[in-house]
Amino acid sequence: MKADFFKTLGHPVRIRTLELLSEQNRTVSELLAELGIEPANLSQQLSILRRAGLITARREGVSVTYELATPEVAELLGTARAILTRVVSDQVEALEGPD
Repeated sequence: MKADFFKTLGHPVRIRTLELLSEQNRTVSELLAELGIEPANLSQQLSILRRAGLITARREGVSVTYELATPEVAELLGTARAILTRVVSDQVEALEGPD
C-alpha cells in the first residue's frame, strides 16, 4: 500500500496540484490557470488523487472545488521539501569542499 501511495505522488502535475491545494481550496478553473495543462489531463490527475484519498471534491453550483482530504497531506509535502532542501544543501557543501 505504501509503495502505491508514493507511486501516486510520482507525477509532477499531481505534486503541484497538491501544493496548490495545500495553500487553499481551488476550483477546476483556478487549477487549470495555475497548472497550464489541458482540462482532460487535469481531470485524469484529479481522478487519481481522489481515488488515492488525497483530495476531495465539493460541487458548488456549476463549479467543483477541490481540497486536501487531510492536513497531513500538506505536512507530507512540507517534510519532502525539507528533506530535498537538506539533500541539495549537503550536495552543494560536498561540491564546494573544505575551505
